[in-house]
Amino acid sequence: MSDPVQPFDWERMFIHDFPWAYLGEVAFRTVFMFGVLLTALTVSGKREVRQLSIYELVLLIGLGSAAGDPMFYHDVPLASAVVVFTVMMGCYKLATFISDRNKKVRDVLEGKPVYVIENGCILTQNFSQEDLGMEELLSDLRVEGIEQLGQVRTAILEPNGQLSVFPFEDADIRPGLPILPNELRKKGKRIEQPGKYACCTCGNVQMFESPAEEAHCQKCDQITWVKAVT
Repeated sequence: MSDPVQPFDWERMFIHDFPWAYLGEVAFRTVFMFGVLLTALTVSGKREVRQLSIYELVLLIGLGSAAGDPMFYHDVPLASAVVVFTVMMGCYKLATFISDRNKKVRDVLEGKPVYVIENGCILTQNFSQEDLGMEELLSDLRVEGIEQLGQVRTAILEPNGQLSVFPFEDADIRPGLPILPNELRKKGKRIEQPGKYACCTCGNVQMFESPAEEAHCQKCDQITWVKAVT
């Protein structure tokens, strides 16, 4: 059986059985994991970093792990946690310093603002390059009080994953793709009656003078439609 833990054994609390030189290895491990976390979150896309910068998220993950283990495990020395906190904060400050002063680094790590809607139509080429699903886009628009895409002049996916929406003035609102769930359920591939229909893929609105079995969108060549609303 192992010896019982002695409360407030200061040497065990701060360094346990490790040599003090081990703290250098802890610092190296911390720098290495900072880079791993930064790379993983950069690759994972904007959906993972909503409302926080990628650097802030890396910092929270790293400090959360460093703070939690010494609280619960008697064999995790406090000195190691102090080194982790110090190195993580240093890496954070250095990364943000470089990012603020180097646009190329900032664009690679944080990304650029991306236009996803212009003049009531989804920019499918830009949209497909981002880690953002159609349902999530429509949900974000509904949160902003949008009922149909004809209300949207421009929507931009920001580097932090948030969606900035710029609506048309009331006088400029045009027919568009309805984004309320009950309206979207009415979509289909057949044009039942003449009128304006919105493509369910890009939101492009076309006028149909007569019913049609299969009509292709002039912008994205898809064939699913729903009655456009104003």
